[in-house]
Amino acid sequence: MATRKRVAVVGTGTVGSQAAWRLAARGAEVVAYDRFAPGHDRSAAGGETRVFRSVQTDDGRYVPLVRHADALWEQLQTETGRELRRLTGCLFMGPADDPEMRTVLDVVSEHGLDHEVIDAEAVAKRFPQFRVDDGDLAVLDPRAGFIRPELTVQTAARRAEELGARIRRYNPVREVGPVAGGGVEIRTDTGTERFDAAVVTPGPWVGDLLPDLPWRVDVHRAISAWFLPTEDHQAGEQRPAFIRTGGTHFYGIPSPDGLSVKLGLSQAHHKPVDDPNRLDRTVAPEELETFTAMVRRHLPGLNPDPVRVSAYMEGYTGSTRPLVGPLPDCDDVILLAGFSGQGFKLSPALGDIAADLALEGRTSQPIDFITTLDRTTA
Repeated sequence: MATRKRVAVVGTGTVGSQAAWRLAARGAEVVAYDRFAPGHDRSAAGGETRVFRSVQTDDGRYVPLVRHADALWEQLQTETGRELRRLTGCLFMGPADDPEMRTVLDVVSEHGLDHEVIDAEAVAKRFPQFRVDDGDLAVLDPRAGFIRPELTVQTAARRAEELGARIRRYNPVREVGPVAGGGVEIRTDTGTERFDAAVVTPGPWVGDLLPDLPWRVDVHRAISAWFLPTEDHQAGEQRPAFIRTGGTHFYGIPSPDGLSVKLGLSQAHHKPVDDPNRLDRTVAPEELETFTAMVRRHLPGLNPDPVRVSAYMEGYTGSTRPLVGPLPDCDDVILLAGFSGQGFKLSPALGDIAADLALEGRTSQPIDFITTLDRTTA
């Protein structure tokens, strides 16, 4: 009989909670650590909603991973009986000659994704909440919608515990290091424990925990803002999630209750964070000017004054591809970090890949383009 592996999970956020679930489901002895507790709002996994989409705007190689994640989203919902995501569709909009819109069309064609191409005139009729220009194009992704991040993290963590995992809340990990002869030691303020392997998903604290990492992850402060419609009738319109390319790149997600719309900006508008332990969560009025301008320009049915704003942290690599794989000096430490805004929709697949690498040392998922193995820069 094979020996049951003992695996640590460092961080139980977006990916760590999923990794704990997938490891526990496969019979590993799982001990997970978090400096706070699953579902906290101090890093990236906050803000009520995240976009799930099958169509990709930058790299079609993510499509197989999204398909794997899609199946696991369904599995986690079935196992727990919780609605963790809702498929409302996602509308990609922008000038027809915009590079991202061309990529969208290439990706749906190459991978045979279900989609609908809609011209500017038809968009104006079907989706009157958007103002489009002549020459704009839209692509509707029906296998898309929104995810509930806080609920998802807590649900995945709870499912892992039901399957035997132990989660040590409010217990920050200070050091992860290899052990002579194999294995990993995890040091916290309460002591040191030894494991066969560790899945490390530290989010914006990757630089604190692994200061000698050969790949750089820059932490940025992302702002979300919520806006109310000016007319009640808008709550009855078809309200997909949406992404606008060309000019100011932004995305929007109708709230689960249908009342407000959450908007977010692309990385170019995110300020750097020098210390993830000192995130400035106060949003200054001037930081909302871009939001106000894009609401007035593209979303005429919304009041341009937000009713809520929040700040979160996201980690970006230079290539915008995440770091996924063993550390160079220790095959028993599996790192997943720097998701560059791609993490949440992929999180169940990333958790499953982490379980593959920790338990088997390999994965059948197509991660060659994102793996840290044999990479010198990111």
